[in-house]
Amino acid sequence: MARSWSLEGGLKLKNMFGYADVWDGSVSYGWDQTTEVSTGVSLPRMKKWPSPVFARASLLSQDWQKFSSYKEQALGFGLGLLSTRNHELAYNLTWRNLTDPSQMAGDSVRRQLGHSLLSTLKYTFKIDKRNSSLRPTRGYAFSSTTLFAGLSPDSRSARFLRQECDFRYALPLGFYNTALNLGVSGGVIFPWGKGFLDRPSSLPDRFFIGGNTSPVCSLGGPSSVLGFKCRGLGPTELRRRSKDQPDGDGDSSVASERDAVGGDLGVSAFADLSFDLPLKALREAGIHGHIFASTGNLVKLTENEWRKLSTKSFMQSFRSSVGCGLIVPTKLFRLEVNYCHIMRQFEHDHGKTGVQFSFSSPL
Repeated sequence: MARSWSLEGGLKLKNMFGYADVWDGSVSYGWDQTTEVSTGVSLPRMKKWPSPVFARASLLSQDWQKFSSYKEQALGFGLGLLSTRNHELAYNLTWRNLTDPSQMAGDSVRRQLGHSLLSTLKYTFKIDKRNSSLRPTRGYAFSSTTLFAGLSPDSRSARFLRQECDFRYALPLGFYNTALNLGVSGGVIFPWGKGFLDRPSSLPDRFFIGGNTSPVCSLGGPSSVLGFKCRGLGPTELRRRSKDQPDGDGDSSVASERDAVGGDLGVSAFADLSFDLPLKALREAGIHGHIFASTGNLVKLTENEWRKLSTKSFMQSFRSSVGCGLIVPTKLFRLEVNYCHIMRQFEHDHGKTGVQFSFSSPL
């Protein structure tokens, strides 16, 4: 999912019980009304186990009413089974509840309201040979994440397979510390079981594109096309009409509002040319400029939507933007002040030509 800015705080305690254990707690609040409270423990390598073992409990609340007419509350427990430089394997058990306080959600959202159990096994393979995650000027990175959900006999357990791939390449050009960054990301999700393509995929686990995250820093699947708002790109459906709203077209904004419902297949790509600025003070502070182009697309595959999809229609429905801006890298985050020009969008997308601020954390 795409998130916007957030404030985070944490506390870490080491060796509380004398076994080289590490305990931590964190709280985060996002401007998109995302609140997360979590606590975890990490134990050192035990006997012949190849990596440390960690466990984490979390309480997550997300308000997506502005974009998709639902709220999500999730209570989860995660257990890290393997964690090395290139490989991660984790099990997560989450009890999730989707609600519609406004009673305005469209059909796709209403069908998935209520409680569900999410039991998943997640494997991530990652290689990052770039010289920096905030301003890469040489090297490459690759990430592949496979998530298998449905490891529970409970009938309310969501069952799906989600696959993400991401590739980044940074090429130095040899003057003014100029570098060309290229990236392409893709992801697919579909339910498993009998007649899986006839059923809808899990709504909160679909792909959503948009928001203020820099595509240069993000690694792990399609997530951002600069210039588009959070969940501002991809399939939508009309929300229900208010009881106070008369039938007909009318002039109510409620009647024209739509829910972003995400996609089962997502692809995004970007090209970013970064360079030093002529002022010495800016170069010493790490402040530099860039010119970029980004594109992406989301489509549905489930509920037999794959029958309507063709290579031509998929390629013709890509959205795109170009722009330029200033980048201020720090030890904590990367700040971008960009001017974005929307090259292509469709009727129900939320892209806007103008200045956009982007905050991204290092990987």
